[in-house]
Amino acid sequence: MYIDLFAGCGGLSLGLYNAGLHGLFAVEKNQDAFETLKCNLIDQREHFEWPEWLKMENIDINILLRDNRMELENLRGNIALVVGGPPCQGFSMAGKRTGDDIRNELSNAYIEFVRLVQPQALFFENVHGFTVGFKVQKKGKIKKDIPYSDKLISAIKAEGYSVASQLVDMSEYGVPQKRKRFILFAIRDTQAKQFFELLNNNRETFLNNKRLRVPVPVKYAIGDLERRHGEVIDTDTPSFMNGRYGRKSSNYQKVMRQNNERGAVPDSHRFANQKADTVELLERIMKNTETSLRVTPTMNIVEGLKKRGVTPLKPSTICPTLTSIPDDLIHYSEARILTVREHARIQSFPDDFKFKGRYTTGGDRRKIDVPRYTQVANAVPPIFAEQVGIAITEMLNEN
Repeated sequence: MYIDLFAGCGGLSLGLYNAGLHGLFAVEKNQDAFETLKCNLIDQREHFEWPEWLKMENIDINILLRDNRMELENLRGNIALVVGGPPCQGFSMAGKRTGDDIRNELSNAYIEFVRLVQPQALFFENVHGFTVGFKVQKKGKIKKDIPYSDKLISAIKAEGYSVASQLVDMSEYGVPQKRKRFILFAIRDTQAKQFFELLNNNRETFLNNKRLRVPVPVKYAIGDLERRHGEVIDTDTPSFMNGRYGRKSSNYQKVMRQNNERGAVPDSHRFANQKADTVELLERIMKNTETSLRVTPTMNIVEGLKKRGVTPLKPSTICPTLTSIPDDLIHYSEARILTVREHARIQSFPDDFKFKGRYTTGGDRRKIDVPRYTQVANAVPPIFAEQVGIAITEMLNEN
């Protein structure tokens, strides 16, 4: 039995479900992200048992710790695993990385939860920036503070766990994306480093069973979702068009679509209504770049680019790390941004996983809202999480 903290839309829990683990409950603050998790993992898959003392709704972990300390303490001895990592935006190297971002302090809530529940094992995931100290001013000099990863490891060891951590490139595990993440595993009564040995040793068998070869190029991942395959009026927002499926042309596409009903239309495959001058700019960027490199205004490749940067994808290359900003990427053959479903494919969400809430947000709301693009970008890729679940199950059974 496990508990998922900072669960988001449920990518990690979906992978653990596919690996055969059983969940007790999930903690997620945002309503839209929780609605997506509820739709897929509670209503559709009945994955969580859910205790009677906890409402089945979105909740802030700090409120849970404040109001339900006794109930959490009563779980001691019954929880094998606690998983999850706090929101990553404050640590991300792609963001502003301000050390006073309130989201950075959520790792303290994570430790407090562990102290109360005392699970047998822990799995923690966050961005590479979690291992890089923030710049702070001390005695008139700018220095780097201790990375949050070091602080977390020290706190977990103090609770009696063996701890191991690595930076993992998820493209090596079947995710069609260059996605490097800080992964931490901790366990009582045995050596945590065995987790990474199992994760690596099981990889070839896992991928062979799914008939996947790595790395997975972007066209292999989303080629059946190209706009040229046709479109219908979007059911959520009738002023937009939703794409239709083309023929499956790779094993990865077959895996992603294996649970689809006959005649299904891709969920959340809504095309953006782009202005003519935007399409023309994207076409020029696509034409003037031979590789999948990030294009910035200072490179003088095209005129009229006002964004800090944009990456035109190329069909035979691996997608760079997805962000919550949809116009960071240009489709490899069509002058447009990618849809939520295409982002979800690149994150290895199967096509029967449905997303809820708004599609995008902007401005200061980015720190609060979790629309569909953000839900996808923040998630742990389910195909990697499934391999995590298999390795953890082996360790817990041996222990």
